Amino acid sequence: MKEQSFYEKVTFSEQDFSNQNLSGQVFCECLFVRCNLSNVKVKESRFQKVTFIGCQLMGVLFSECNPFLLDMSFQDCQIISCVFSDQKLSGTCFRNCHIHECDFMNTDLTEASFEGCDLEHTIFENANLTMTSFVGADHYFFDPNKNKLKKTKLSLPGALSLLYSFDIILE
Repeated sequence: MKEQSFYEKVTFSEQDFSNQNLSGQVFCECLFVRCNLSNVKVKESRFQKVTFIGCQLMGVLFSECNPFLLDMSFQDCQIISCVFSDQKLSGTCFRNCHIHECDFMNTDLTEASFEGCDLEHTIFENANLTMTSFVGADHYFFDPNKNKLKKTKLSLPGALSLLYSFDIILE
């Protein structure tokens, strides 16, 4: 990829971007399909209406992206050890993704969706989870005392994980 490039309505299919420097790039209404984006650098990159489908994203610091008009969605992706902290991700859709060991600290996830996702060892702290959906999600845990929950959608048995922070015993 060229330095300071602008990509509009481009579909990237089955490409290996692993370890590449995408810093400063602008992606507008782009689609990434079955791409490997492991360990890409995205400092000050702009993702506007970008969709990732079936991609592998490992070690990506989305926290370093340019927040201006940040709008992404993820479907059937492997998202491992990525950092989304301190971003405004309102309305972001994560559907049927494996989101393992990721960081959503200080993230605005208002009206976001994690439906059907596996959230093993993913951290939510000081996150705004207002009207966020975790329906059908597995392995999530967040402390209701350390996050903003209002009309957050949960399903059983995952909703029981909220009780762990209260140090109670269920039998």
